[in-house]
Amino acid sequence: MNVKLVSALALTILLSSIANINTASAYPGMQKKDSNQVQSSVDLINVLPKSYPIDAVPFKDAAGKAMDFSQYRGQVVMVNMWATWCPPCVRELPALDRFKAKFDPKQFTVLPVSIDLDGKDKVEPFLKSLGMENFETYYDPKQKLGQVFPLDTIPATFILNKEGELVAFVRTFVDWDDAKAVDLINSFINKESAKAP
Repeated sequence: MNVKLVSALALTILLSSIANINTASAYPGMQKKDSNQVQSSVDLINVLPKSYPIDAVPFKDAAGKAMDFSQYRGQVVMVNMWATWCPPCVRELPALDRFKAKFDPKQFTVLPVSIDLDGKDKVEPFLKSLGMENFETYYDPKQKLGQVFPLDTIPATFILNKEGELVAFVRTFVDWDDAKAVDLINSFINKESAKAP
């Protein structure tokens, strides 16, 4: 084989490789992200431009007692819809438990609500298997809360102000251990406190 032909072939392969590298790195989303550009999952929470009243739809506590959000008036409430068969939901549970403990329970509460069809019979043994038998959850096996919240995607979290109106929501996993989540809830608590006479 001719030396010039081999050299030309090698040069062609090299230039082709360089062109492919440049094309890949120029393609949107293919570039290595700068660590300063990585968003927090808390940034996925949609804060609404105004609050929206929601109907008082019943769900149940562990004892089977009917409850609704009107029982929490005066507090900012975070409703987290979850199920045992949803891995991202289960991943959120320990962080939700820690998150709740960061606030004054007179000002803020977290209401995890399971939509498992078998309710408590399925959920309690499941939580025990995770070592979370003391985790306080609520139940909506018939998904009645679907009347006020879209439940086609879970985990889904809905934040209500002290009047029980929807002020924010997110329909995906959130890292509740993120300090930005604490700041967000404090902003709602402080906003509500500023309204008080």
